[in-house]
Amino acid sequence: MNILAVDGSKKALKDIREILASAAPDAEILCHESSLTALAEARKTRIDIAVLETDLPELGGLFLGQYLKDLNPQVNLIYVNKSAKNGYDALKLHASGYILKPVTEERVKEELVELRHPVGKNRTKRCFAQTFGNFEFFVDGKPVSFKYSRTKEILALLVNNRGSQTTNGEIIASLWEDDGDPDKKSSYLSNLRQDLQNTLTRLKVNDIILKQRGSMAIAVDAIECDLYDWLEKKKESRYNYMGDYMNQYSWAEYTHAELDEISYAMDDDF
Repeated sequence: MNILAVDGSKKALKDIREILASAAPDAEILCHESSLTALAEARKTRIDIAVLETDLPELGGLFLGQYLKDLNPQVNLIYVNKSAKNGYDALKLHASGYILKPVTEERVKEELVELRHPVGKNRTKRCFAQTFGNFEFFVDGKPVSFKYSRTKEILALLVNNRGSQTTNGEIIASLWEDDGDPDKKSSYLSNLRQDLQNTLTRLKVNDIILKQRGSMAIAVDAIECDLYDWLEKKKESRYNYMGDYMNQYSWAEYTHAELDEISYAMDDDF
């Protein structure tokens, strides 16, 4: 579970960090005084809970909360302020909670118990990405069908890139290489991205994609994946790499070679 804490006051941020560390000892706590650096953090790390001061410099806490929801619709926003003046605006954002300062451990624990969206052990990973052999993507055990076959390939590329933001240009280069007019491909890519968004939203799993302007990434901790499990656990993994990886995509050959090297090294260590 990743918790983002943002407060322009260094002392207040220190106090919030200590409270969160005590209230949620298993959580990764990411603290920022700047809303802009906090947003940059959220673009590369899936944020489950955000504790935000409403009156932030550069980018206000309410605006930051909206950007965080754009990146991950399932994020839990908990606002803090000395007064309730922004309570209605927080309510319109469907915030999970609102705490009046001074922030106490008791109030934080109350909000963590009553989160709007489940996180951590309470969040079931409904999605499974199969990469060994041919790529397939399942939600609740059923393969997902997209309007366009290329949409599925985009999702495969994001899974292959293991959480790294992948730009539109990189997607076009991987899917079409030097084939055709890049301007037409950009227009087509917009349709593919919309198809991906629409399909995942219909299945209520759109939080697995971390989006920013001009790029996307898979939220690696939001899905089950044979590749991720095998890379982490090696011989202890429930999945067994047998030399086949995303066979239907030519761009996967580089990762395929990487996995072969890892597999050979594992055999040498046996």
